[in-house]
Amino acid sequence: MDSPVLHEFRRQASLFLKEKIRTARLALTDVTPPQLLAEEATNGDLSAPNMQTMRLISRAAFEVDDYWRIVDILHKRLSKFETRNWRSSYKALMLLEYLLTHGPQSIAEEFRSDEDGITQMSSFQYVDEKGFNWGLSVRNMSERIIMLLEDRSFLKQERDRARKVTVGIKGFGSFCKRPTISERCNTEQTLGSALNDPISDDKTWDHHPFCDRENKHSQASLLSTSG
Repeated sequence: MDSPVLHEFRRQASLFLKEKIRTARLALTDVTPPQLLAEEATNGDLSAPNMQTMRLISRAAFEVDDYWRIVDILHKRLSKFETRNWRSSYKALMLLEYLLTHGPQSIAEEFRSDEDGITQMSSFQYVDEKGFNWGLSVRNMSERIIMLLEDRSFLKQERDRARKVTVGIKGFGSFCKRPTISERCNTEQTLGSALNDPISDDKTWDHHPFCDRENKHSQASLLSTSG
């Protein structure tokens, strides 16, 4: 059994290596910071995607290029669900649920083609050695995603509720500190001008050309087209 010191050394070495790989990919390939965030948020490790990460990914999804990069990652994660490697698919469901309630409205149409795969997750069974029922968590999330995809009135209700919660949080100064990109990516790269501005949910929800206002149709755009 490894000593605590050796375990910590290996953990730090792993983080250092991952950071070097991340930096190299940003510098040498056409990968974008939001794409990296989406990959890391839906990988197979034990950590769940946190709210700051999902918020950044959601805001980046309003940009056409990053939108397609993000949804491509999610499609791949959802299509590769296996009982032995279930974590990445489950984390993809968590991110998809956030995008459905906070991101571009076209997300729902985009992922209706994944319904069969998501439905298969509703039968997943797994209880870990500590007695936590992960199967139940996966089943509940998959069922919620299916409801959001199939029931347009429920989706609108949940988007409205999410918006009210977000606007309410803005009223508390301590909750309004904008997370920096370096905190999540450890890189000087940015997520674009929209993410460099102070957080504004009014901008995200009401002023974006892809966003439907008061049940009116949005402007014709790449994001509003379906498959």
